[in-house]
Amino acid sequence: MELLKIEGLSKTIKKKKILNNISLTVNSGEIVGFLGPNGAGKTTTIKLILGLFKITEGKITICGHDVATDFENAMKYVGGIVENPDLYKRLTGRQNLEYFASMYPDVDKSHIDEIVRMVKMSERINDRVKTYSLGMCQRIGIAQALLHRPQLLVLDEPTNGLDPIGIKELRDLLKYLAKEAGVGVFVSSHILSEMELMCDRIYIIDNGEIIGEKNINQTEDSEDAPIYQYVFVTDNNEMTYEYMKSLDINCELKNDGVEIVMKSSEIPNIVKTLVNNNIGIYAVNQKRRSLEQDFISITTGSKTQIR
Repeated sequence: MELLKIEGLSKTIKKKKILNNISLTVNSGEIVGFLGPNGAGKTTTIKLILGLFKITEGKITICGHDVATDFENAMKYVGGIVENPDLYKRLTGRQNLEYFASMYPDVDKSHIDEIVRMVKMSERINDRVKTYSLGMCQRIGIAQALLHRPQLLVLDEPTNGLDPIGIKELRDLLKYLAKEAGVGVFVSSHILSEMELMCDRIYIIDNGEIIGEKNINQTEDSEDAPIYQYVFVTDNNEMTYEYMKSLDINCELKNDGVEIVMKSSEIPNIVKTLVNNNIGIYAVNQKRRSLEQDFISITTGSKTQIR
């Protein structure tokens, strides 16, 4: 189910175009990353989704409700945190949640307890927020955003300032919400490694424009199945290289073997063909392109086009 749909979104502030023609989607049960350097337009986009900024051009719909023309109904389906969660530090975690719960109908004590267990704060929920670590504050913030049972969760740089344990706990929580509770998660960050571990799909934004999209969990039988680099190490690399060239395979002769680029599902046939031609294979090593490589390649290409 499509929870969030952004079409041709643009934002101009003081005659400066901050966002230009942004389009993206978030579906139920998936974590979608919004990756880009600081100042790329991530927070502005999230504020537009949550109705904190007025849209200059384009359209945002949440569960079919237009944020601009049907704001109240759209906001029923979304919970969000922009930058850092706002909590009352002199109150306990439970008192904070009870206060925010009073703003919604049908949020009782049992539901608060359920969310507290979900975010793994049961042991500290009655302590004052001023005694919490940053990671604990983030979990209470997410609990706050989940009080009214939203279908879409929008988070702006939630891992900022967290230690490695806090980052993993947050990642595990978001994966649980997506896979077990069916919540759609839209999360921004500039940390490539975390996005690759956390997300199903990633949109790359730079200078206010979407310049790339990457599917992290593609399957081998899909049309856009992942393409990897492989290095074939054989008893005759030169012959292997010439043979692959004759098959119109994208390949290159390296010092450590013959490098090719293709889907992994195509490798068995290549191996079988080489063996049938009396070429001994010592190893086939996969060299998967990382998100970092894709990000650098895409953003470099974008900057080249802009110049």
